[in-house]
Amino acid sequence: MSDEASALRDEVSLIRDVITYAHRFRGAVFVFRISSRVARHPRFPALVQDLALLHENGIGIAIVPSPGAKIDELLSLYAVATERVQGIRIATSEAMPLIQMAAFDTATAIMNQLARNKVEALIGNWVRARALGVREGIDYGDTGTIERIHADLIRRALEDGVVPILPCIGWNAVGKPYSISSLELATRLSVSLKAKKLFIVAEGEPFASEELQGPREGVEAAEGYISRISATAAEALITDWPQLLEPVELEFLQQAVAACRGGVERVHFLDGTLDGVILKEVFSSLGHAVMVHADPFENLRAMTSDDIPEVLRIMEPMIAAGVLVSRTQEDLERLCTDFVVYESDGTVRGCAALHRYGSDQAEIAGVAVDEGFGQLGIGQKLVRYLIGEASRLGLVRVFILTTQTADWFESLGFLRSSPEDLPEEKRRHYDERRKSRIYVFPLPPKA
Repeated sequence: MSDEASALRDEVSLIRDVITYAHRFRGAVFVFRISSRVARHPRFPALVQDLALLHENGIGIAIVPSPGAKIDELLSLYAVATERVQGIRIATSEAMPLIQMAAFDTATAIMNQLARNKVEALIGNWVRARALGVREGIDYGDTGTIERIHADLIRRALEDGVVPILPCIGWNAVGKPYSISSLELATRLSVSLKAKKLFIVAEGEPFASEELQGPREGVEAAEGYISRISATAAEALITDWPQLLEPVELEFLQQAVAACRGGVERVHFLDGTLDGVILKEVFSSLGHAVMVHADPFENLRAMTSDDIPEVLRIMEPMIAAGVLVSRTQEDLERLCTDFVVYESDGTVRGCAALHRYGSDQAEIAGVAVDEGFGQLGIGQKLVRYLIGEASRLGLVRVFILTTQTADWFESLGFLRSSPEDLPEEKRRHYDERRKSRIYVFPLPPKA
């Protein structure tokens, strides 16, 4: 395939993704927790432009500013000391006015930037709080915890096309303000609003430790950081490997699990200083952030006739390169029950087939993965799945024919063989012109 054709194919694939996700998320609610460091970064105006695009395209936006850096700055400026206990800042009576000032300054800065993009926003006192009190002998002063979020009022604002902004300040029944965790507020808000997504927008990429990227069930790593992790796997990390996590990462995961268990489908941790990162995360199944997901993000299932156009599209570059033999829609319809597809976030990204020969052998064929998704190990998952299916059926072995991927199949445990070892029916149709190499994978005897 020429470079021009390949570039066109990438553009078309991107357009398909954008249209698919735009349709899926129209009418949905996204909650964004945005740090004050990001709000003061030179790229912040571009990030708000992207939020405005989401808003204009029918996605409800709610924002929780995280003023931590601004609070530290004001406390230092006025020489007011505070302590932290287990990550919680103790808001003294002297510090509380400065904390409140920082919270509303950050919220106002975000509201002003939205106004520049002709997006109406509203800062509101929608959070009922109470004092955290004295715990284990420690008086937390004016630090509070969330008692209730007035979600009905926030939903009304969203329905009116307004972006609600919730400073991390809550008030009790008589109007006393308390400092509350912006991360807890964002989590509780996303659950209360039945949000599709919660975004934690900070500076820098978390979860980049190589130890965290080791093979674990439900964890997927790419390009030097964890890219996807299930809520169950996140719970296991919190319980079994807390020493691998920075304190901020541990808190993020705890709140992400709480959000997922509360009905939020996805929680994304992203670097808000990267240009276009929110749009890439929303409108692409690859994204550029760490994502904790509640439901199965990926799924291996039987192919249906509705999948055939996508499967042919995925196969096309490999057919053009001579890696796969040509297949038509009629071919796939005839062999539909042999194929499985790999579905990622509702979109088919890979396929493979298990063709039976007699009672004891099968061929794994038609292994193809969508361009741009090869680094995620989809092909290996498909082949491993079909080997498991062959074993479950009580077959003796599976075999493959390949011209250009011999090394890859060897890495999966396949052994070199010869055309003479093929089943008679397959041997009769062996194409001498392609000179495909034959590999077999012996299966253990069925118990």
